[in-house]
Amino acid sequence: MLEELDIKNFALIDSAHVDFTKGFTVLSGETGAGKSILIGSLAFLLGGKASAEQIRTGMHEAQVSGSFFLESKEAFEWLEEHGIEAEDDRVLLRRLIRDTGKSSAWIGGVPVTRADLASFADFLVDIHGQHEQQSLMKVADHRRYLDIYAEVVDEVSAFTVLYNQLVEKRRVLDSLNSNEAERAEKIDMLYFAVNEITEAKLKPNEDEELEAEESKLTSFEKLYSDIEEITSAFEGDDNGSGIISLFKRITGTAGKTVELDKNLEGLESRLQSAFYEVDDIADEFRRYKNSLVFDPDRLVQVQERLDLIYRLKKKYAGGVNGSVADIAEYLEKAQKQLEELTGSGADKSVLEREISELEKKVYTAAKALSEKRKKASEKMSAAVEEILAKLGMKETRFRVNLTEKEGNAVEQKCGPYGMDNIEFLISANPGSPLLPLAKIASGGELSRVMLALKTILSRADLAGTLVFDEIDTGIGGEVAVSLGDHMKKLSAKKQILCITHLASIAVYADNQIKIQKGVEGNTTATNVFAIEGQDRVREIARMLSGDTVSQASLEHAAAMLSQHGNTSV
Repeated sequence: MLEELDIKNFALIDSAHVDFTKGFTVLSGETGAGKSILIGSLAFLLGGKASAEQIRTGMHEAQVSGSFFLESKEAFEWLEEHGIEAEDDRVLLRRLIRDTGKSSAWIGGVPVTRADLASFADFLVDIHGQHEQQSLMKVADHRRYLDIYAEVVDEVSAFTVLYNQLVEKRRVLDSLNSNEAERAEKIDMLYFAVNEITEAKLKPNEDEELEAEESKLTSFEKLYSDIEEITSAFEGDDNGSGIISLFKRITGTAGKTVELDKNLEGLESRLQSAFYEVDDIADEFRRYKNSLVFDPDRLVQVQERLDLIYRLKKKYAGGVNGSVADIAEYLEKAQKQLEELTGSGADKSVLEREISELEKKVYTAAKALSEKRKKASEKMSAAVEEILAKLGMKETRFRVNLTEKEGNAVEQKCGPYGMDNIEFLISANPGSPLLPLAKIASGGELSRVMLALKTILSRADLAGTLVFDEIDTGIGGEVAVSLGDHMKKLSAKKQILCITHLASIAVYADNQIKIQKGVEGNTTATNVFAIEGQDRVREIARMLSGDTVSQASLEHAAAMLSQHGNTSV
């Protein structure tokens, strides 16, 4: 459950601290006030998109932190696996984005990657926005919803692994069954590549080391001249004009000054240290100069070796901008392909037996999955219909439709997720046939179907907080009342946060947070604050009548709040 959210320099929000409680909380405000910014900051905190554009104008970084009360054992297990401790069953998440585009994240004070942050966030919050509502328009996502309801997600993942094994073995067998001449040509090509790369005996980062050495050898005269100039400056001529000679005279004189004033001992000591350091540096440059020997033969060797590496890069690393590591990766793949085509992996009879056994396993597993889905689909259809009836769609029929994939062979009947085509069908009017949801549902109907799905899937959802952004799109009147009542009941099991512009939904909430945009000087800022009492009455009245709040709308707002148990007005 989300308990606190702190936002600093995120979009239009200068600084905001919001406390959250259990139950149903609505976020309201005028259009354009920045309601979605608050949800956007939460999504950012939970591992969502990070961009320098999210930083408030004129600032160098944006930061969001949130405190969560942990409610699932899976969340504690995740923290333990990653060496992070919760404190009083709570954990603090923090994330920032800099104007360089770089973002950083912490869980309980421990730095984590964005992927880890998003992985842990799955146990905390589930954000439903318009983009997720659009997932109902994608038939491919219908299978995912049914699998969650049927509690077969892990079983489907295991099936996908098994299916991919079958696909890979078929690929190898197809390669073996291809034209023998093509196969022989492929083997010859792979042998040549393996031998050419192996004989080169490449070393990791060898190209970078050789390029550095080539640069040194081709610039030898300039390098030697510069080093000689440096050593000459240190050593000077017979008149003692070098840096070392000057240092000796200075340190000698400094030693005499100490005899006259003991306060100069510290400076004299530092001067001695500086002299030893400079003398050591001069000695190092002297030795380096003496070691410089131009070797034209070595330059030829380096350039020939680089030419070889560049040729290998062009052939096996995608071009000269590739790396020695890319060549090594190509070698590994080529050796594996050779083993498949010529080694023990190329035994066709063994492969055919393995494929036959895998086909039986895949078909059996797909059948078992299909049976579970069929049973769950009937229950899921009834559960969604029951909730839709409460949301003003009493005559609506909803079906989770399953059909078997076309084809006779196992590979045709099955895909990576089984043998079922799954699609949601709906009939919103009595007497109308069931048709694909993605083709006929309106925005308001999609909102309610999604809420129904979220409700029935909440038992399988590990997140303790559900966030609904613009769930009221396309609805109003009695439907909005039903929607508010439903979310109120759902909040008995989950913490519910909802952005809404409808008073008939807002009055059902236990708490209300207002988002308000204002101008201070030449700066536009969004403020976030909880409202109660007369402030809440006035906000509900604004939601009822718009900018002009009348006495009648105030009385109506107070009556609505009182009717739904919010009597602290």
